[in-house]
Amino acid sequence: MSTILITGCSSGFGLETARLFLDRGWDVVATMRAPHAELLPASDRLRILSLDITNPDSIAKAIPEAGTIDVLVNNAGFGAPAPIELTAPETARALFETNTLGTLAMVQAVLPAFRKRRAGVIINVTSTVTLKPLPLVGVYRASKAAVNAFTESLAVEVEPFGVRVHIVLPGRSPETRFGDNARPHLRGLDNPDYAPMIERFVASVRNSSGPVTHAPNVAEAIWRAATDPSAPLRIPAGADAEAWMVEVS
Repeated sequence: MSTILITGCSSGFGLETARLFLDRGWDVVATMRAPHAELLPASDRLRILSLDITNPDSIAKAIPEAGTIDVLVNNAGFGAPAPIELTAPETARALFETNTLGTLAMVQAVLPAFRKRRAGVIINVTSTVTLKPLPLVGVYRASKAAVNAFTESLAVEVEPFGVRVHIVLPGRSPETRFGDNARPHLRGLDNPDYAPMIERFVASVRNSSGPVTHAPNVAEAIWRAATDPSAPLRIPAGADAEAWMVEVS
């Protein structure tokens, strides 16, 4: 029986991924900063652990509690749309602390055991916004693009040890809390130069017409990465993500 540890399982992609792997017979370690057992069906194959990926002590406590892990999914993260000029320094630091350094810390926490066993899979969930420039997500995009960059190098480094590494790139999803979590960080609506751009961005996030990414798309992409040794390094998740990948290839 294989065990998967997933970060950021309180909602969205992480929650859907935990459900899918449970349904398909895996042991699942679902982590979240504030555990809520009612989010997932009761199962003797499920453990819900408290984990804050920006806190080294929290990571050091959770990894031993998780036991033997076969697959790590770094899904936890958040967005903060704003013009680069108006992005608060504390917001920029928080984006990199969570999206980049938190992911890196989790990779470093599991790799010694993977390397010793000569087996394991690491899946880092980033975003298709890293594929081409877009307004208002510059710092968020940079934090996720940094994950893409170190993951590509990581894949080369750990291949000799039998460890596989993948990047899952979701597109725009109206089903996640990205918009709600990002709204407190939004800056510029009172700026006459940036306000129209921001209003268009907010409208586009709310608009679910056209191709989008649904949470099951991301869960299936993660399933492919976890179970298919021939899967590519980069895996798009969602119809819009697939279109973007073709466009920039």
